[in-house]
Amino acid sequence: MSALRILVPIKRVLDYAIKPRIAASGKAIDLTGQKMSLNPFDELSIEASVRLREEHKTRIEDILAFSAGPQKSQDALRTAMAMGADRGLLVDTATTELEPLAVAKILKRVVEKEKSNLVILGKQSIDDDAGQTGQMLAGLLGWGQATQAADIKLEGDTVTVVKEVDGGTETVKGKLPMVVTTDLRLNEPRYASLPNIMKAKKKKLEQIPLKDYGEGLEGRLEVLQLVEPPPRQGGGKVADVSGMISKLKELGAL
Repeated sequence: MSALRILVPIKRVLDYAIKPRIAASGKAIDLTGQKMSLNPFDELSIEASVRLREEHKTRIEDILAFSAGPQKSQDALRTAMAMGADRGLLVDTATTELEPLAVAKILKRVVEKEKSNLVILGKQSIDDDAGQTGQMLAGLLGWGQATQAADIKLEGDTVTVVKEVDGGTETVKGKLPMVVTTDLRLNEPRYASLPNIMKAKKKKLEQIPLKDYGEGLEGRLEVLQLVEPPPRQGGGKVADVSGMISKLKELGAL
């Protein structure tokens, strides 16, 4: 039965309670002066990792919170460490916007360097809603994966995951090493207490520049235009159900 080294990728995003504003360029979201927070799905991942440690105290060797983003992503990593992660790793991207495949390639190298054998990450980030990074990482590593987890159980080297699927749930089992992506019904993330916030300031947070991860991480997509969705229209005409039934009876359909 192997010791567990858990990697939890997280992302700093526009707070979910704030309505996005389109920048003057028409090609991006204006983040100037806006409140930024830890991606909600990633909070679930941190909580799931900490709960695994609470259930299997002697097996969890390390919980590493990882983020690829600007310097301000340190705030999200400190929050993750205040929730229970042991240390943080920031890949400083400066102004470079990374796409899911680039993030997955970086994560693959982090997994190999840190000897991680379980990756738990949110199924998507609420800014681009791509929902691709976990699956791409599992493919690059050649590992088993379970997406949209609503429950995670560890027994020996077997991970049992209850998945959210259309119309219900599906239960799958896989052997370590493994990639798991989290869904909203998985847990209720804990609040970071003041003592833990103070302790998190003393935990190790390593920073590595993006260039150290090699070439080929630049974006391949260009945003041409962002537009507001059309306003919702209310007061639509109510269908004449009785007339429809009468017509169907005339046609012999009822």
